[in-house]
Amino acid sequence: MAARGKVTISVDECKGCGLCVESCPPKCLELAEELSPYGVHPARYTGSECTGCGICFYCCPEPGAITVYRLAPPAKKTSTLVAEPVAP
Repeated sequence: MAARGKVTISVDECKGCGLCVESCPPKCLELAEELSPYGVHPARYTGSECTGCGICFYCCPEPGAITVYRLAPPAKKTSTLVAEPVAP
C-alpha cells in the first residue's frame, strides 16, 4: 500500500510526550534517540506508511508541533470530446 500522507514535526514545539507515537495507527512515528535543545526525545516521522489520518495532530497537546499532509493522487487525464456535426 502506497503512502498517502506525510508528517512533519517541529522539534522546537514537540515536548516528547509520545501521545502521537502511541496513537498512530500505522505506527509511522517514533521518539528520536537524540535529545532536542530542550532535553527531550522529540517525535519523528519514520518516512513511510503514513495514511494522512491526522490522529497524531488531534491528540498532540502542543499547537503547531505536528503538521499532516494528505497527498492527493495525480489528476486523471480526461479525453477531450469534440462535437462533430451530424450528417442528415
